[in-house]
Amino acid sequence: MALQFLVGGLVSVINIMIHALVTVGAVGIARSAGLRRTERPRLHLMAVMVGTAAALMVAHTLEVFVWALAYAIVGAAPAGSDLLYFAFVNYTTLGYGDITPVQVWQLVGPMTAMNGILMFGWSTAVLFEVLRKTIEHLASISASSLSAADRGQRAAGGPKV
Repeated sequence: MALQFLVGGLVSVINIMIHALVTVGAVGIARSAGLRRTERPRLHLMAVMVGTAAALMVAHTLEVFVWALAYAIVGAAPAGSDLLYFAFVNYTTLGYGDITPVQVWQLVGPMTAMNGILMFGWSTAVLFEVLRKTIEHLASISASSLSAADRGQRAAGGPKV
């Protein structure tokens, strides 16, 4: 059991490092893109959000590949199993149960799910913050096609209470 925790913890730390790297890159790119002046703020906001979400999805996919590689190295799944599918099912907490880990590695599925939940929560926070900061910047440059509601203000011009 200790070996399962060690392997699961190591893979989780690797994935946290991948996610941190992609997050820092995505936020940096979103920040520089979000600070540009634009004639079409809604389109600009959409582009920033789509780019950020795509980068985070690439990170999640890479993290699933890391889990699949770990499963292959330790022999966590029955012979002939599709390890990438097994990793995706666990990471996303889908839990079909059509492939189950071999008895000595039964904790890797829940550890993969725990790692996936953490990474998805992190991604949600990043997306929200990129959206908030981009809208805040667009409002500060008085982008004319953003409504008061888009800027988070009441129609009378005051801040929301």
